[in-house]
Amino acid sequence: MTEFLSTHSLTGLAIGLCTFLIIGMCHPLVIKGEYYFGVKCWWAFLIGGIACFIGALLVENIFWQSLLGVGAFSLFWSIKEIFEQRQRVNKGWFPRNPNRNS
Repeated sequence: MTEFLSTHSLTGLAIGLCTFLIIGMCHPLVIKGEYYFGVKCWWAFLIGGIACFIGALLVENIFWQSLLGVGAFSLFWSIKEIFEQRQRVNKGWFPRNPNRNS
């Protein structure tokens, strides 16, 4: 697949599209994570970010290195967002989970 992208000069566009999708997936993960688990799910984002970071160091293909790097730092940024999401819930901007005691 990466040969096709490279041959047709589509690698940059594919990385851009995948970056958009990765960031777009992290947003609802933060919202749902805070809703169901509270801020204590931050460690899952940390583990995922570390795994992607290590993967980016081990993979040789620039396309996959890029996507793993984007994934790593998007997950690291999500740690910050999970705590900010708690503040947004406290302000009433997002619903609070009535079944969770926190």
